[in-house]
Amino acid sequence: MNRRIKNPTSSGKSLKKRNISPKKLLRTVLQIGISVIALYIVLTKTDTEKLLEVISSANPWYLVLAFVTFNISKILNAIRLNRFFRAIGLELTHLYNLQLYYVGMFYNMFLPGGIGGDGYKIYILKKNHSMKMINVFNAVFWDRIAGIFALLFLTLILLLPSTFASMHSQYIPAAWGILAATYPLSWGLTRLFYRKFSGIFTITAIESVLIQAAQTVSTLFILMALSLPSHHIDYLAIFLVSTVATVLPITVGGAGAREITFFYALNYLNLDPNTGVALSLIFFAISAISALLGMLFQSPSLNEKKGDVLS
Repeated sequence: MNRRIKNPTSSGKSLKKRNISPKKLLRTVLQIGISVIALYIVLTKTDTEKLLEVISSANPWYLVLAFVTFNISKILNAIRLNRFFRAIGLELTHLYNLQLYYVGMFYNMFLPGGIGGDGYKIYILKKNHSMKMINVFNAVFWDRIAGIFALLFLTLILLLPSTFASMHSQYIPAAWGILAATYPLSWGLTRLFYRKFSGIFTITAIESVLIQAAQTVSTLFILMALSLPSHHIDYLAIFLVSTVATVLPITVGGAGAREITFFYALNYLNLDPNTGVALSLIFFAISAISALLGMLFQSPSLNEKKGDVLS
């Protein structure tokens, strides 16, 4: 049975209109302000002429590979999210779910302080599929939690062979302990709070690691585009640490948070921060261009066939 799904654009616009408030406006201003301040601090402390030279000399073919790999990570992310939706009885085709995911990316990147990408998805799915909001919220929330555990896992894996570990060897046993406890803890929390997701725990955990690994490979391609000769592990470890910093929605699309993390971390290691700041700016540009693809998915309306889901 075919079920007509309302145009996500019109629903999203009406939602945005109803949610404009002084509080949300203030949050938007704060996010933009924090991003601007962080970028100002970084750019005033770096050699901007050298920074521009590093960016302008980047190999475009490696940047294309970085863009493709980044979007592969987003496609995998959409597939993982759809598994959580199916676990609550919400059957979406992967094509429609991917469209919804990219529109959510667009909201997160270009409408800071508004409904946000997660809020958009929750609203659309509740409205068009008569789902309980708490169930949709749980699916979206636990999808995020799965990503955070994978991010922590891979961050520790890259920190252990990095210069940070050699400088602070006393913390290595603790790092191994946290690494070993990451997924047992994730499993325990899933069983305790979201038992209905237990059946998909293994596959979503694997997908989560693949998603973060794909973004790390995307970052490696950027480093190759910038012709960085050494210390790749350090840069990739800092990238993952900076990703942790962008989890908190205090900046616009992570702008500023990633750059300031690279700047101070590389200075701490006595490495030239220009390549790291260039890397973070290019990664933000790739994220923004990818998010703009969400505009293409806002129309027309889709015919959603319930149960028409890829295995």
